[in-house]
Amino acid sequence: MSALSSSQAPSPLVFLGPAFAFLVVMLGTTLPTPLYPIYQAEYGFSQLVITLIFAVYAIGVIGALVVAGRWSDQLGRRPLLLAGMLIAAVSDVVFWLGDSLGWLLLGRMISGASAGIFTGTATVAVIELAPNAWKPRATLAATAVNMGGLGLGPLVAGVLATWLPTPLTLPYALHFILLGVGMALVWRAPETVNRAAKLDLRVQRLHIPPEVRRVFVPAALVGFAGFAVLGFFSSMAPAFMQTVLGEQNLAVIGLVVCLVFFASTAGQSLQGRVPPAWRLPLGCLTLLAGVALIGTGIFTHLMAVFGCGALLAGTGQGLGFRAGMGAIAAASPADQRGSVTSAFFVVAYVALSIPVVGIGLATHWLGLEATGTGFAGLAALLCVVALVKVRRITRQLV
Repeated sequence: MSALSSSQAPSPLVFLGPAFAFLVVMLGTTLPTPLYPIYQAEYGFSQLVITLIFAVYAIGVIGALVVAGRWSDQLGRRPLLLAGMLIAAVSDVVFWLGDSLGWLLLGRMISGASAGIFTGTATVAVIELAPNAWKPRATLAATAVNMGGLGLGPLVAGVLATWLPTPLTLPYALHFILLGVGMALVWRAPETVNRAAKLDLRVQRLHIPPEVRRVFVPAALVGFAGFAVLGFFSSMAPAFMQTVLGEQNLAVIGLVVCLVFFASTAGQSLQGRVPPAWRLPLGCLTLLAGVALIGTGIFTHLMAVFGCGALLAGTGQGLGFRAGMGAIAAASPADQRGSVTSAFFVVAYVALSIPVVGIGLATHWLGLEATGTGFAGLAALLCVVALVKVRRITRQLV
């Protein structure tokens, strides 16, 4: 398989194909978020089980990242992208056929595996396929597509569940069709790396090259704090909005979750207006303000305050995430870019899962209101710690 040479400038259409596929795959991973109340009524499980469902998804993501994170550097980007979409389609079929909690757990694990295969590979592929005129914004495009897809999932599922029949089937049918379009576009896209003469498909060790570590550490600190908040909105936020804040409309719930991820995209777009030395610290500060408002909204039962906190937290997460992601991509050797990017997403998905498990356990014993307020306080503390650490080393990134 011959790779796209540096003299061949990719066309915008070639770039948009994998970007669309990236958006579709990530959209599928958050489709169930506003549907959890329906699943609860259908299968009769508790809030603690929602934590288990999300943990199973995270296991699928992290497992795929660790096992296949460096495969695209060996096999090429396109085969891994196609494999990720095929696995996502399998998860859709499992959700269609499912009629019990066991099927739901299986579908979430398979969906997680598709995200794990796709995330690192697609991020690098979108950056590499960007036309020359778009190169300065290629990292923004990759991370914006990622977050945009994650945000659209709850919105699409919430709207379909509110106004159309078969809410546990229709969202996955639509996603299945979109995946077919995405696969056709990726099939026609050029390859950007040469297939290795001697394949080395061993399980990836989470090793960061020495020249990348000074960039990776601050990016990981900010990324962990931001993704912990995203994990909260991807899993438990619908329960808080329904039970504590009194919002029963699934379309509104899906919209609030969507706005967190869209605010992340907006935050990423602000990076060029912020001096390099302030990008990670400003992301931390904005995220800190957001989680403070989230906790206040839960404590006072005010949906407007909670929503404002969601917007601020998403903006801070996006600003810090793009700053870290761009620095990591620039510092990584070309032949290790896929594996280093995957390592960063391992950190991100650990942050998505472990705090959510803690939230679920705490909810079981303390109730939703106390748990939500406590989570916001702990997230704020993590932001403060990250801010202190980042300020000590962020000048190295200038």
